[in-house]
Amino acid sequence: MLSQPAISTTQNKFAVDIRRFPWIRRLASDYAFDFARLHDFFAGNPADRGAWPAAIERAQQHSRQRDLVVEVLRAQQDRRGASAEARAAATRLADPRSVAVVTGQQAGLFGGPLYTLLKALTALRLAQDLRDTHGVPAVAIFWIEAEDHDWNEVRSCGVLDADLAPRGVQLADLPGANQGPVARVRLDDSVSAAVTELEASLQATEFTPELVAGLRAAYTPGAGMADAFGQWLESVLGPQGLVVYDASDPAAKPLVADLFVREVEQAGETSRLAAEAGSRLQAAGYHAQVTPADGSVALFHLNEGRHAIQRDGDAFLVGDERIAAGDLVARIRQRPESFSPNVLLRPLVQDTLFPTVCYVAGPNELAYLAQLRGVYAAFALPMPLFYQRATATIVDANAMRFLTRTGVALETLRAQDEAALNQLLQAQLPASVDEAVQEAARTIDDRLTVVAQEVLQIDATLEGAARSTLTRMQDDLKKLHAKIIQAAKRKDETLKRQFHHARAQTFPGGHPQEREVGFVYFLNKYGPALVERLAGDLPIDMGQHWVITI
Repeated sequence: MLSQPAISTTQNKFAVDIRRFPWIRRLASDYAFDFARLHDFFAGNPADRGAWPAAIERAQQHSRQRDLVVEVLRAQQDRRGASAEARAAATRLADPRSVAVVTGQQAGLFGGPLYTLLKALTALRLAQDLRDTHGVPAVAIFWIEAEDHDWNEVRSCGVLDADLAPRGVQLADLPGANQGPVARVRLDDSVSAAVTELEASLQATEFTPELVAGLRAAYTPGAGMADAFGQWLESVLGPQGLVVYDASDPAAKPLVADLFVREVEQAGETSRLAAEAGSRLQAAGYHAQVTPADGSVALFHLNEGRHAIQRDGDAFLVGDERIAAGDLVARIRQRPESFSPNVLLRPLVQDTLFPTVCYVAGPNELAYLAQLRGVYAAFALPMPLFYQRATATIVDANAMRFLTRTGVALETLRAQDEAALNQLLQAQLPASVDEAVQEAARTIDDRLTVVAQEVLQIDATLEGAARSTLTRMQDDLKKLHAKIIQAAKRKDETLKRQFHHARAQTFPGGHPQEREVGFVYFLNKYGPALVERLAGDLPIDMGQHWVITI
């Protein structure tokens, strides 16, 4: 059994190399540990301190409508009642020297999974480092991807109940869900029932009343799904200086209308460049995250729903409607709020609005961002650096003691069987017992093999019987060994309980905790200490997954 690497800095956390996790694909691991292989696909290596000054200069020198962007941010913050710290951070963006560290996610129910919080905290830490190390006004921005239409991605929130069993709280299919942008979905009275269900699922703590009150203030009937998410996230991290931006805001669309027009005028170019980069990635042994269709435009048209745009000769198909190129450009100029970027153009919209020096990405995001260097160049827009978000599992003190004392490899807890427990119990057996069983197996194999050879002198047909006897004896010995393990389990029920206790927290339902459990669960358990501890103590070095106790 693999043991944990001995690189713990305190008794409250230890690191695991992400290459140990089977769900981490090669591109993400090479990005952290062998960036030279991916150099041609990105603007620089964020692990190289020398890459940052150039990225800062690129972000500062590119012309942007900073004052108008700040006006949009202030209006959003006014609607949400943002903290003084968040407002001050937004104002700094008007400074022509300022740069931004951006991250983002869909508007998940009650704030979404733990990794949403980890993304935001990584951005905050990087912005602080830029201020301290490079002396530039740096702002952390959270981009709410509110124009995504996948309702199933955002409608639920996972928690652990008092017995550490995974529970999901889910909204019903509200009017407009799965048809258009999530930002257009309005909450109804069922959201109040969802908050009540969440409260009932959580173990009551001293922090529960304030937490539930905050959720009810944000997730009110009549509020937009994205609005509620933004208000909740801002209430948690606004005091840390996080600027929350709703990407569906119609007031911001005129600021990127030229980008939309250029995408139409160069129809198919973004898709072609991204597809070519995807082919180069595959040739290098990686995977292409996005495979765009020939002639596709990296824009959606928003009306009652969300419709892809496809070039059709000298015109365009918008859903089922055929529109002349000039008419489509005119429509963009007149109503830019009716258009939305797809995954290939969204980063360029982001970096047209904000002086992005770095984007904090998850592993899957890195894969499609690797296809965009040529697209950035085609739009004469500086490509930022990309930084892997912090990745972590939060456990209680008992689970931490079990993991560090036994050396159980974290990734082995993912399987929802007792293979790792059996290995652990076997390791706890006296060496003499295991040696005796192994010696018996070797002896049986040696002696019965000799018997099988000798009986050939008497009757050749007896060899098969001798081999069958050997197989039965080996099986019986294996059964005996299993009974010994079971006896060890009965003898050490405490170890078994500790194993299941740790597994329930680290891989609820067999899934990585940071993807399965909403950060609201940990806020309920630890209160303000959660954000304070993670903001101050969680390392954000790429390539390391941290197991931490608060």
